[in-house]
Amino acid sequence: ANNPEVTNTMNHIAEFKTNKGIIDIELYEDKMPITTGNFIKLAKDKFYDGTKFHRVIPNFMIQGGGFTKDMVQKKTHAEIVNESTNGLQNKRGAIAMARTSAPNSASSQFFINVVDNSFLDKANAQDRVGYCVFGNVIEGLDVLDLIKVVKTGNSRGHGDVPLDPILINKAVRA
Repeated sequence: ANNPEVTNTMNHIAEFKTNKGIIDIELYEDKMPITTGNFIKLAKDKFYDGTKFHRVIPNFMIQGGGFTKDMVQKKTHAEIVNESTNGLQNKRGAIAMARTSAPNSASSQFFINVVDNSFLDKANAQDRVGYCVFGNVIEGLDVLDLIKVVKTGNSRGHGDVPLDPILINKAVRA
């Protein structure tokens, strides 16, 4: 299974307005109703506004959705079930839910793959669960490429944190 460009014109488009540019992502509501429903609710509640990409690893992914610009973790809600059985792959440009080692621990944090990361797919994952892809970048891969190379360091006990914050100023357009 791969990640088609635009699969369903009824799907929402998430738009991350960052200080490096705009990233548009088609959300696969038709395939991942729980994950996309959770993401859209958080975006509509403005949860993501003012958060930042707090973990950036150049040949892997960029992660956001959980920390303020000052590296304070935002309080989130209940964890959701992992819909990684959808067959979508962690390819460059795919957005997936971040989680702990517990399979159903995703809540608000997500990551965007900046390279193909097939080892995160259910089929290849060491834990046999993997990470749920729920959308794909349809515009803004160039912005990903700007973000993935920023200088990073340690902040409040976290590594790979951009030294100059990459903010998500706004997070959704229907």
